Amino acid sequence: MTFGNLAYIHILWIVPALIMLYLYAFLKKDAALKALCGEELAERLVPAGTRRRQQCKAVLMLMAVLCIAGALMRPRWGFHWETVQRSGVDIIIAVDVSKSMLATDIEPNRLERAKRKIHDLIGMLEGDRIGLVAFAGTAFVQCPLTLDYGACRMFLEHLGPDLIPVPGTAIGDALRASITAFTRHERTSKAVILITDGEDHDTDPLAVAREAKKRGIKIFTIGIGSDTGAPVPQPEGSGFLKDQRGNVVVSKLNEQMLQQIALETGGTYVRSVTGDMDLHTIYRENIRAGMERTELSATRTKRWEERFQWFVAAALLLLLIESFISEGKLRGAAVRTS
Repeated sequence: MTFGNLAYIHILWIVPALIMLYLYAFLKKDAALKALCGEELAERLVPAGTRRRQQCKAVLMLMAVLCIAGALMRPRWGFHWETVQRSGVDIIIAVDVSKSMLATDIEPNRLERAKRKIHDLIGMLEGDRIGLVAFAGTAFVQCPLTLDYGACRMFLEHLGPDLIPVPGTAIGDALRASITAFTRHERTSKAVILITDGEDHDTDPLAVAREAKKRGIKIFTIGIGSDTGAPVPQPEGSGFLKDQRGNVVVSKLNEQMLQQIALETGGTYVRSVTGDMDLHTIYRENIRAGMERTELSATRTKRWEERFQWFVAAALLLLLIESFISEGKLRGAAVRTS
């Protein structure tokens, strides 16, 4: 036997509490009756049969509560095998982890915003395979395509500027790594979601985007940052990054580059905003609604048979029986005798 919702197991504490309450009530009732008319007359007023009926009603009520608690925990036994088809889109998320992503023109900073966006996106997925590519001055596959969203979240937590020691922002390399992360012989719909501030150091991302289009891969871009920009803090917290002339480096969002990349493959560009509106635009409106879903896997799943209805029926029957049992009346003859 298994249970579908053990969160209700705490209700079982009601049963010993009710037992104590019934015991207290019976003892208090007997003590009050004996104090009123004496022990001998109390025994004559309340015969043993009446006491047994009262106790029986209490036991039936306790059993009904126990059955209700059991039903809420959704007991299951017996099972059958069911074939589950999973279909979706292969999605690679390429996320910028360069030093410029530490700029704080987006709270708390660009990289943390990007990681939160990816976490929220994973929560939206409905059967799609997902992978992660991290890039700075170079790029590599951080998490290969998988249906294990929990594992992907674990890889996501380790993303940071110290992950890739090569400085710079190589968007072209990121797109190449994303393209190679797909399995070429599989005829699945493929999408790349590029999350970056758009700065690129001569890696010709538009040429790579044209190559992606030839392979049927759509690129969607999310811009992280602001038009005014912000200075780039050093990872160790010792001031801001400076160029060779000693000037503080100010990193700005390069929307034009990201728009061109998305346009080249028939994708969409959005700027990161608070909330999920940007993710809704890319995933719900474009990937889910605009790309063909293909079968990714078929698995056999053990489906347990729900048996909570038996416990509900038992509780109702016990309550019905309890309602038909009379507690009995005081013996009128005994009252007249007294």
